[in-house]
Amino acid sequence: MRSTSPGSKRHVGVLLVNLGTPDAPTPAAVKRYLREFLSDPRVVEIPQIVWQPILRGIILNTRPKKSAHAYQQVWMPDGSPLAVYTRRIAEGLADGWGEGVIVDWAMRYGNPSIGSRIGHLMAAGCDRILIVPLYPQYCGATTASVMDGVTAALATMRHQPTIRVTPPWHDDPAYIGALAQSVRDQVAALPFVPQRILASFHGMPERTRALGDPYHDQCLHTAQLLGQTLGRPVDVSFQSRFGRAKWLEPETESVLAGLVADGVRDVAVLTPGFAADCLETLEEIGLRGKEVFLEAGGQNFALLRCLNADPVAIHLYRTLIRRELAGWVDTIEG
Repeated sequence: MRSTSPGSKRHVGVLLVNLGTPDAPTPAAVKRYLREFLSDPRVVEIPQIVWQPILRGIILNTRPKKSAHAYQQVWMPDGSPLAVYTRRIAEGLADGWGEGVIVDWAMRYGNPSIGSRIGHLMAAGCDRILIVPLYPQYCGATTASVMDGVTAALATMRHQPTIRVTPPWHDDPAYIGALAQSVRDQVAALPFVPQRILASFHGMPERTRALGDPYHDQCLHTAQLLGQTLGRPVDVSFQSRFGRAKWLEPETESVLAGLVADGVRDVAVLTPGFAADCLETLEEIGLRGKEVFLEAGGQNFALLRCLNADPVAIHLYRTLIRRELAGWVDTIEG
């Protein structure tokens, strides 16, 4: 790794970090990804001496095939949706900062790794790096895990960059405004008028809330502010349950079936805890959630896409990043 010498040009790096994805929609690739992801004690808060035999003896021998099939249903020509959209966000943010700022992206699990991209930015002369975890709501299993990954990478370096990290933006007016604009535009383009709008957030075990994780409250706050901005209520649910523990409620598929029982026939679902569409949005909600709703007697179901790399998203991230680069970059265009 090339260090920045006193006479060389210094740059500022911006590293976007998302959760992670397999390299391919195959059982072998999914198994490698799940081994890393589910071995993170931030993700599964069970003592490793208890958890690892379960993970390696049961889960990694049964789940990869099923998950690979799910990935195959949403895989894009350029790769995993999460990787494709995260890369596009970075590309959309590349210009407009002046030559002193370099924007890159990484995954907490899988490729490209946090350590490899920090190394790349340092080799390009970045002695200061802004870390941008792409999670609007703070959660120990996501935002804190990103910082664990950053810390682990820094622990291998003699010459370390100076690090900043963006705070959560679950209630930031720029984020709420971007969400509202995206919802309005997508709902206006639908061939039906949704009777209800449901915000489905990724679930977490209930015990994490009891231990002080702010994620649940931040999700509710996001939905409340979005509803106020839209001028209509936004229902909330939590998806992606795993294991036997009690998880945050209400659960998304149960809510979808319950809406039909209450007479709702037309629904639009958004996933505002995800910055980019991925397996959990496209397959879990767009396919399985839709099936649950229609089989219960619903008529029209729409999955509203995430902000992805849409213009409103790029404007949002420019706003957030510009704010955090203050003092590091004197004049920022755009």
